[in-house]
Amino acid sequence: MSFTATRKTAESVIIVKLDFGPRREEVKKGLQTTMPFFNHMLEQLLWRGEFNLEVSVALKDFLLYHVICEDVGITLGQALRAGVEARREAGLRGYGFAFATIDEALARAVLSFEGRASFHFSAAGLAIPLQTENTNSEDLQTFFEGFVQGASCTLHLDLLKGCNGHHIWEALFRAFGEALRYALEPQEQRRGMTAGVAGPVQLTVDVCPAKGWGVQRETDPPE
Repeated sequence: MSFTATRKTAESVIIVKLDFGPRREEVKKGLQTTMPFFNHMLEQLLWRGEFNLEVSVALKDFLLYHVICEDVGITLGQALRAGVEARREAGLRGYGFAFATIDEALARAVLSFEGRASFHFSAAGLAIPLQTENTNSEDLQTFFEGFVQGASCTLHLDLLKGCNGHHIWEALFRAFGEALRYALEPQEQRRGMTAGVAGPVQLTVDVCPAKGWGVQRETDPPE
């Protein structure tokens, strides 16, 4: 089963292709965000999440790294949300948590797919370098914020230990990927069930024209 999400704005065109089939070879070649370190972090995500991922980015006017990270996050979140909804009838866990480490860095991720967009990041008072491998830390954090918006999920991402910027972000992306893998695991006994007891969200919005909108009143002069 595969999912392709395309997001177009006046600033960018983002295409994310996601599938849960056998791991492909040369997965790095499909990660084309124009940001080498961000590509490397997405590589950690799919490696620990155990899914295939392709990302392409086209910017229309300016090379804006914040836009890239945020828009890729939103688009990936939308693709994964579609994946969760499509696999619900067959049964999947829908929530997950994980710890991950590399050397001195230790991170924790906890997430739940239940139609509630809420992102919480903490670093336990640790100093995260402002930039790693020419990539701003705030832009990498924006990726997770965008993902939560697109996926309508809750994500708590916590850095527990770490001092090296590369290790810090790699541990965070690893933890996120492992939590995703756990959340997406098939669970036949949970067929049709959601992560929360509220069940699937059903929302109806009825749009009615305001009085006088598009309606000729008796006082209007004839045309």
